[in-house]
Parts: sequence; structure tokens; C-alpha cells
Amino acid sequence: MSEYSRRDFLTHSAAGALALASHGILTNAAFAAQPAEMAIAKWSGSTDLNPRQIKEAAVKLTENAIQAIGGLKRFIGNGSVVWIKPNIGWDRKPETAANTNPDVVATLIRLCLDAGAKTVKVGDNSCNIAKKCYQSSGIGDAVKSLGAELVFMDKSRFKDTQIKGDRIKSIPIYPEILECDLVINVPVIKHHEMSELSMCMKNYMGVIEKRPTFHQDMPTCLADITRFMKPRISVLDAVRVLKTHGPQGGNLADVELKLALAAGADVVALDAWGAEIMGKKPADIPSVKKGAELGLGKIDYKSIAKEIAVS
Repeated sequence: MSEYSRRDFLTHSAAGALALASHGILTNAAFAAQPAEMAIAKWSGSTDLNPRQIKEAAVKLTENAIQAIGGLKRFIGNGSVVWIKPNIGWDRKPETAANTNPDVVATLIRLCLDAGAKTVKVGDNSCNIAKKCYQSSGIGDAVKSLGAELVFMDKSRFKDTQIKGDRIKSIPIYPEILECDLVINVPVIKHHEMSELSMCMKNYMGVIEKRPTFHQDMPTCLADITRFMKPRISVLDAVRVLKTHGPQGGNLADVELKLALAAGADVVALDAWGAEIMGKKPADIPSVKKGAELGLGKIDYKSIAKEIAVS
């Protein structure tokens, strides 16, 4: 996995733009139009949509958010190997919002390949039987139709890895994820009994084994794995959200159609936005608060976010 941090990426991007501007290569207008650090795409059209229209909305929201942060070519070099890490933990259909929206995942696969990725892998350490989760979620079919690689994470392959966190010093991690050039974290926003909400930081529990270890101090442990993973880009799915009875859900009455999505490098900012989407204050979500305290990102997401109306 690349050691290129979010801060390094943004600093080098800005420095490069300033250098070009000083030589007259980049116009003032172009410099002002530098990619957003975080983009929030919200549906502005009718919300009385049929399933096909919701699918189309999910695609447009994803495309617009990624475009606003400068496109995936900013993160992907020609011939790169990319791991897309959705939430595919549960044997549930897309309408239940227990897993990441399959159309968001499919769009990201396509954009990765268009950006020059040689291989796109998709996988999660599912809680239910993986084959059933991948099929029910719709993500399995989406991956196969686009020529990406669907990975069933063999539990015998997880390797104890030193992450040197404040609480977690080592944890078994699936090594193939760490060998990729880029990991795109793609969770759905949903209620969770133990962490209150499951979002970007929580989604990294899908790269590890011995997950009950995190239950001793969930906020600190989530901060530990997030810091180790060095997020470069995350996409937070709020096409549908699971309001209660998470993380599995299953009752459509618990689901709300939000038709929104956010993308960026700052997982704390993304999770802060996710908290507000769910009607909560970001500082009241323990993992968001802890991440901000440890300098993993900005809890004041509005200071870096660009909002886009999509229809």
C-alpha cells in the first residue's frame, strides 16, 4: 500500500499548481478551479423515483462527486491495482441498505478502469456467508459484468500485522489489500448498535480478523486501523441509509432514501457529514470525535466541502 498520505497529496498538488501558475502555465481561473478536497453530491430532482431511476441517480451522484474531487486519475496511475472496499457484510438485498449500493460500486469500478487501472479487486470480510452476501447485495453481479475481480477473503490468509496503534498494536489483516496501489473505502451510512453509526472509519473493520478485539474500545481501535490504512480516497454512500436495527437491517421500514453521496480523502470530515445525514451531531459520534482529536481529519466538514446539485 502506498505511503503517500492525504496531507502529502494535497500539499504536493497545491505546490505543483502554484509552480505552474508562477510560470504562467496555469491561469488564475484554472487555479481557482482546483479539485475540491471533499465533494457532496445531492439529488435535486424528484424523489418519487422507481428502482431504475434510483439506479440512474446513484450512478450520477457517484460520477459527479468523483469529478468534483478531480477524477480518479489523481489517485490511479496506469497499470495500478486498486482494491474497492465496500460494505458487503450481510446477506441482504440493496433495498435494505445493509450493504453498499451496488450501482455506486459498479460506477467506481468503471471509473477506475477508465483512469488506467490494470486490475480492480472488490472484496470485504463478510459477517454472513460471503457468497450469499456478494450475491444478495448485487455487488457480485456488478463486479463480474465489468470484468473486475471479486475476492472471497480466505480467513486462513489473514496475516498478523503490526499497526502500532494507541490501543491495537497488531491485528490480522488481509495482505492482498495492503499490496494494492490504492484502496478505495466505500461504506454505506447505517445505524450500528456498538459504534452508533457505521461509516468510513468503521468500514475498515472489513480488512481485519479478530474483530471482537475492537469491542474493548471501539473509537480508539477504529482510529488505530484508520491511521494505519492511510486513507487517500473514500466514498460515503447515502443513496439509501439504514436508520435503525443496524448493522444487518432487513426491514424496509428502517430504510430512508437520501439520494446523496460524498467523496474525499478526509474520513473524519466524511463521517461528520454522515452523522448529520442521520440527524446526529458529529461530536456525539465517538469515532468521529476520536478521529478529530487524533488529527485524522476535520470534524468541521463544511470548511472543506463542495456541494453539488445533481439531477
